Amino acid sequence: MFVKNCWYCAGWDYELSQGKHALLARRIANEPFVLYRKPDGSVVAMEDRCPHRQAALHLGQKEGDSLRCMYHGMKFGPDGRCTEIPGQDKIPPQACVRTFPVVEKDNWIWVWMGDPAKADPSLICFAVGPGDKNWNIKTSQVSVNANYRLEIANLMDLSHLTWIHRKTLGGTDAWTRRKTQYTKLPRGINSKFWMHSEPPPAFAQHLFPPGAVFDMSFDVDVTLPCNFVLHFQVYTSGTVTDGPSNGQLMLDTYTSQAVTPRDEDWVDYYYSWGTSVATDVPGMSDMLLEAINAAFLEDKAVLEAQYRNVKERPHVKQVGILLDAGPEKMLWLLDKFLAEEAEGGR
Repeated sequence: MFVKNCWYCAGWDYELSQGKHALLARRIANEPFVLYRKPDGSVVAMEDRCPHRQAALHLGQKEGDSLRCMYHGMKFGPDGRCTEIPGQDKIPPQACVRTFPVVEKDNWIWVWMGDPAKADPSLICFAVGPGDKNWNIKTSQVSVNANYRLEIANLMDLSHLTWIHRKTLGGTDAWTRRKTQYTKLPRGINSKFWMHSEPPPAFAQHLFPPGAVFDMSFDVDVTLPCNFVLHFQVYTSGTVTDGPSNGQLMLDTYTSQAVTPRDEDWVDYYYSWGTSVATDVPGMSDMLLEAINAAFLEDKAVLEAQYRNVKERPHVKQVGILLDAGPEKMLWLLDKFLAEEAEGGR
């Protein structure tokens, strides 16, 4: 169900402090692990399971670079090897815990869940994080009780903004009429499209007089396992009706979103939105975050209800429509990677 040789987002870097008990429990692709920072600031990702009696290590405590299980006091170094067992001198060689490659990038913590020898940091997706001085980025997160394949389909089909998000991000039928250009990426799909002479998103309409229209550009990278990065720009309405606008750039934004499958039934969603410093005004990025927070709760309600239906009747034949093109492309790529990994090709 999950591609293992892949970088998965485990959360925002600010969630993990240097505190003695700052141990962050996570489950990704059905694997439980614990994150902590060493005194030098680097992050360790270790299986959340003591080899003695499978006690949860996130209930332990940090000691220098090491982590001590507080059930019977066994201590493990950052490489997962046990260095101390209270009450005995000899340490069995099998007394070790699996560790995972970790990289911090764009204020996200990334964990490689597969073969450590294949953990290439260059495979981490591009994103714009809150630490980028050229952008005013705001962050948030939400958990959704649904399978991550439903999230992939949701993100690859923005036509649902007309309906689910009619009171927040969308509001017009332009989302169902747009012409999208798809380009294959090594581990994903890029989608580009323009919308011309359209009203602003529902959440921003109060900022403009009735009848105001704009040109909007959408440039989206969706990459495995389920990362969505949108470069969204707003222009004054120009004279062209197809392709790039000849209007003036008013707003330049990025939203970076990482949907991390916890297991078959849950995803943890880490996301952000914000404007470039060059086009920012006070309160704008805060409003964008308010809008996306509200929109993702709308998605959460729909996807969780959908997933309940799918689990009850998993073999029901679904009716396809033209707007399924995007989701089908990305799910095909996911299945391709799963099959190749199962055959030992990745």
